[in-house]
Amino acid sequence: MADRRVALVTGGGGGIGAAISRALAAAGAFVFVAGRDTGRLLETVVEALAEEGHAASTLELDVTDPESIARALGTTGPVDWLVNNAGIAESASIAAMIERGYGRVIQIASSAALGGYTYVSAYTASKHALLGYTRCAALELTRSGVALNVLCPHYVDSPMTDASVANIVRRTGREETDVRAFFASQNPGGILVTPEEIGAATLDLLSGDRTGVVLELIGGSARTVDEGPVLRSTPS
Repeated sequence: MADRRVALVTGGGGGIGAAISRALAAAGAFVFVAGRDTGRLLETVVEALAEEGHAASTLELDVTDPESIARALGTTGPVDWLVNNAGIAESASIAAMIERGYGRVIQIASSAALGGYTYVSAYTASKHALLGYTRCAALELTRSGVALNVLCPHYVDSPMTDASVANIVRRTGREETDVRAFFASQNPGGILVTPEEIGAATLDLLSGDRTGVVLELIGGSARTVDEGPVLRSTPS
């Protein structure tokens, strides 16, 4: 890309966050890989990116703590691309993006934002809230140069799914391969979504001028739920 963007990926130490960090760094962005633990996991990601010739840095950030957010932003300077991947889906303010007239925010939600599932009511409620927030904010900010979009992946081949599989195996005695196949069968695409798919979709939306897009990742492909409004003010 012509101008190096500064990206911040919350929950960047592993799984989906690590894949997104790799995708953005490979596209030429300087990536702050953020999380509460800047030890082994985050360092592993950043070291891997450095070995590939990409620019990245660890960033200690607890998205539940406003003071931690303020300290982190004092370290990063202006952020162009913000990916809210951390589980709580709360991160730094976008006020500075509005003042500069440019910014891209990606919310990593879930297929749970588009419907309901059993036994995950609190999780589903949080994802519905994230989706609703983004839809409204995208409408409000169409003239600001700041775009907000949402990714809604179904079951992902990630540590979270690994933990769910292990829990079912422990409770039921079923074979791990059978449980994993069951999760894959629940996705409309019939396979688990890969972290790399999420990374690629994130980069595509960050690099463009669309806003309010809701993209459902179904396993092997994606479908657009909302096209979103037109971003009417884009920087030169």
